[in-house]
Amino acid sequence: MKKARSRQVDDLRPEYDFSSLKGGVRGKYVRRFQAGTNIVRLEPELARVFPTDEAVNEALRTVVRASRASRRSTRLPNKEYLDSSRQAMSSRRRSKRS
Repeated sequence: MKKARSRQVDDLRPEYDFSSLKGGVRGKYVRRFQAGTNIVRLEPELARVFPTDEAVNEALRTVVRASRASRRSTRLPNKEYLDSSRQAMSSRRRSKRS
């Protein structure tokens, strides 16, 4: 059984002549891509508030700092702190009774 030939549809316009293009380099930006550049698309209303990438980065750094600060204050105290505070509370109770 013979395979049917697939017809390729040429969507390029005839005025696109790639043979006249010079200076094309294969893999020109591959190092930059491999470096892990992240591209994030902002919604239009956020793009008006943050016009530059530096503004976005500074806002995100502020959020990260704030979240770290709030995490520090909500940590549970360590065991030594709990033991010393319990001892202090029991000594205060004893002194009030006397």
